[in-house]
Parts: sequence; structure tokens; C-alpha cells
Amino acid sequence: MIIESPDDLTRAVLAEVERTPDERLRRLLASAVKHLHGFVRETELTEPEFRRLCGLIAQAGQLTTPSHNEVVLAAGSLGVSALVCLMNNGEGERRETTANLMGPFWRQGSPATPQGGSIVRSPTPGDAVFVTAWVQDREGRPVADAEVDVWQASGEGYYENQDPQQADMNLRGRFTTDAQGTIRFRTVKPSGYPIPVNGPVGGLIRAQGRHNLRPAHIHFMIHKPGFKTQFSQLYSHDDPHLETDVQFGVTRTLVGRYVPHDNEPAPDADVQGRWWTLEHRFTIAPGDDSLPPAPITGKAEGERAPLVVLERRD
Repeated sequence: MIIESPDDLTRAVLAEVERTPDERLRRLLASAVKHLHGFVRETELTEPEFRRLCGLIAQAGQLTTPSHNEVVLAAGSLGVSALVCLMNNGEGERRETTANLMGPFWRQGSPATPQGGSIVRSPTPGDAVFVTAWVQDREGRPVADAEVDVWQASGEGYYENQDPQQADMNLRGRFTTDAQGTIRFRTVKPSGYPIPVNGPVGGLIRAQGRHNLRPAHIHFMIHKPGFKTQFSQLYSHDDPHLETDVQFGVTRTLVGRYVPHDNEPAPDADVQGRWWTLEHRFTIAPGDDSLPPAPITGKAEGERAPLVVLERRD
């Protein structure tokens, strides 16, 4: 088609999209074209703005490395990751779900860890926490022999992949549920942390006057053949940023309650002073048990990057 107007252009692109044999891909492409062209029209996008957007997209790809995924970070900061999760779990909002964001820090190959074992693999500041989690099906029956990957940031706010000072796979572990669907492990109380803001995601957050903090949480990835693989994040009830999570991830079903213990014997004799317990139930549903590609595959080298915290404007 010889293009004579903006409407001709959109019609020409959509006509070519219709040539796509795969029905699902054809639908996705057609919708993307309609929305992208609609965005350009609605915003009256200028040429300098277009070049800047292309530059930001390119920069997100350039900043994605084995230890950092700027693209996934951007999707979370725009609420896209959370929306995809909510729409694809809980039977389209008909049920509450304990599914949540995968996040940009899941690594495959966490060490297999025995029940009650510790995922603290190098000196790590923070109070000891003893976690008990149960995995059940929709009818409340325990799910035995499910593999549960666990990972979290340290009390200083760094995941081990961001921090050369931490041992490889520190605060990561892989457990198998027992006959009661239970896993138990020891860790340290996580802190909230700022997401990296040295790239286009940082520019986006600064432009909106938002802070870049995530409330403290522990990640769980539950996998068993016959059940849909579930990623979850269990958030700390006492974190001040539950309502303003920069990644829009906090749901009511995943706010966990830490119980403090003072002057009580801890499960491990080497723990002195205050320690905590955390208990939670996760419900998994039948479905696709495949694993997605891990957003990161390695560990940062050299000096660990400083944590930059942005203030939220009122």
C-alpha cells in the first residue's frame, strides 16, 4: 500500500500482521500495533520524544547483564508484572492467590538444603528467623514432594548476586516438602531495599517523584509436576512501605507476620537475643509445571554498588 495518511499507515501494518500463521501471535501483534499507534496519536508524540523512548528501551537492554535485569525491573515498576500475575492466577480474580512476582533476582541451581537447615552461607547481619511454610492444593490438602526455591535480600538490602562480599548462593536454598506439605528453614530477617536507579528505571521513578523502595520480603518458588509453578513473595507486616511498593507487588494474602521472641531459647543454641518466627501457607493449583528462564544467571564482580534511596514527594 502506498501511504497517504496516518490511518493508511496503521491499516497497512495491520494487513501485514494478518499474514501471521500463528493465531495467538497474530492476535498479540495486532493488539500491540493498535495500542502503539493509538499511543502515538493520543499523546501527539514528537520526533525528539520518540528518539528518547527508543534510547531508553535500548539502554534497558544494554544494562541487562548476568547479574541484573533492567527490563524485568522496568516491567515491575510500571505494574505490568503484577498485572500479568493477577490475571493469570486465582482463576482470573475469582479466587485469592498466593502467586506473586517472579522478580529480577531468581537464580536457578540453589543448593539443596535439609529441613530445618540454614540458608545463611556467609556472615550476614540480621536477627535470626525460623520459617515454617506449608504448601497445599485448592482443597487444603498438603502437597508432598514439592520443590521450593527460597531467596531473599540480606539485612543490608543486597541480594547475593549484587554483592561480591556475600558467598555465592548466600540466602538461597532449595527444599522439598514433607508428607504434611511443610518446609522449615533458618535465615536472617530481611530488610526492605531500594531497586537500582542507575538506568532508565531510575529516570522513570525520579520523573514521578516516587521512592524506589521495596518492602522486606522472602521469595518462594514452588514446583511440582502437575501443578502450575508458583512464584510468591512473603512480605513483612511491619515494613513501612507496604502501601507504596515501587513494584506494586504487595497483596493481602502475602503479608506475613513475624513473631518476636525475647529471652526465650531459640531452636538453634547459637542464637542469642531477639529472634523471630514466620509461618505461612501457600496454595498451588493444577497447571503448567514448566520453569521460566531465570532473569539472572550470575553474580556481580568487583565492589558492590552503593544503595541509592530516592525520596517520595508528597
